[in-house]
Amino acid sequence: MEEPDRGSFWRGTAIDIDTRLRVGRAIGKNEEEVAMAMMSQIKDRSNPTEPPAIASDGNDSYPEAMLETWGKIPEYSGLGRPPTRKKPQPGWKCLQVIKHRSGGRLIGITHRVVYGDPKEVPNLMGLNTAYVERTNLTSRQMNGRMVRKTLSFSKKEEMLVTSCVWEDWIYNLTRPVKSLRVGVNDGQRRWKSRSPAMAAGLTDHIWTIEELMRTVVVPNCINSK
Repeated sequence: MEEPDRGSFWRGTAIDIDTRLRVGRAIGKNEEEVAMAMMSQIKDRSNPTEPPAIASDGNDSYPEAMLETWGKIPEYSGLGRPPTRKKPQPGWKCLQVIKHRSGGRLIGITHRVVYGDPKEVPNLMGLNTAYVERTNLTSRQMNGRMVRKTLSFSKKEEMLVTSCVWEDWIYNLTRPVKSLRVGVNDGQRRWKSRSPAMAAGLTDHIWTIEELMRTVVVPNCINSK
């Protein structure tokens, strides 16, 4: 997860560390709205019963949204008032990477394990958010509406959402990522390039922009009156 931009809108991006696949993107008026939308996307797309291991910045909205999305209310024991607050479940893993700044400069980093074993979680997830920060830089290079303090910076949420959807589609399907390539021995080349979607097993080749433009996306639900 990444901290949303403090501009006209708040923005969050979720990526899978192993495949670099962007699995979620949310844009909203505040951090709570973005965090809830992100967790809802992750639940619908990959983890309906329990959250994946999540690393985020120091924004408490993400652990709170994680609890609201996957948490469960304990069974009533018959004594006292019935429980109404959701609780995290065994096996959850959530790590916060908190950056401390002074005058716009980074002066230190601390870590906080929100859910999970304090020793196991850092070893499993690492102590940084480098991957999402790198995809954030890629996003600003690909999408002019993400560049701060420029005429192209989005003023309308609808246009920003549309441009980000297109950008994520291009990133996941058409852009080979060097760290995802695999060695081959076919006598003509040493490496096979892969996109995040290929690494995730969603496709078997790197798409072209023409292929994207000709693809008809089937809605995953149909609203009926």
